[in-house]
Amino acid sequence: MAHDALVFDLDGTLTNSDPFHFAAFVEIGKDYGVEIDEQIFVDKISGHSNVEICRSLFGHIDSARHPAIADDKEALFRRMLVGKLQPIPGLEALFAWAGARRCGMALVTNAPRLNVVDMLKALNLDDRFDEIVLATELPRSKPDPLPYQTALERLAVPASRAVAFEDAVPGVQSASRAGIVTVGLSTTSAPEALEAAGATLIIADYTAPGLLDRIGAVLDQRHDVQPATPAAP
Repeated sequence: MAHDALVFDLDGTLTNSDPFHFAAFVEIGKDYGVEIDEQIFVDKISGHSNVEICRSLFGHIDSARHPAIADDKEALFRRMLVGKLQPIPGLEALFAWAGARRCGMALVTNAPRLNVVDMLKALNLDDRFDEIVLATELPRSKPDPLPYQTALERLAVPASRAVAFEDAVPGVQSASRAGIVTVGLSTTSAPEALEAAGATLIIADYTAPGLLDRIGAVLDQRHDVQPATPAAP
């Protein structure tokens, strides 16, 4: 059992995959008469589940067709990213640091299973996580805290001994609502939006000066609540 844990989102957190998601949604949107620009992507797509996205963008289409629309988009996305994914700068050093500390490692994502498998393999990270939580396979996805609570439960690590990494507002909300100190990456969201969502530290990437020291300080803080001393009779 790990004493500490690092918990990561996938898209925009391990790799800057959002340009590929954006391009795929633009193409799929054209097929259904929906024009998708960068603001729509930030407001209605980034960090949200495909169920929410289809409900928001393709409400004029019979909801029975939404799963097929999402599947077509994800298949296009996977074709676009072949040979092009790169890890966020500094990620490997962070993973090495976590390994030296024997941190538990979990992935918590709204991405569908096929995307997760292909992306982790492309990034050579398919054997780096102790637990992978697919929020789409839970009763509630991000921004609900359930996905992060599930990761902590599987790792047997309390929220006070974990740090989460997220790039989108729904993900930051999910992790922070689960009681986890959350680092926001400004790869896809404005720093002020991440802060408002609950991020306690905002970074551009994992090469941020002093990042490992700050994470270590968080993990080294014990938050065990001592039982109250009974009042004297």
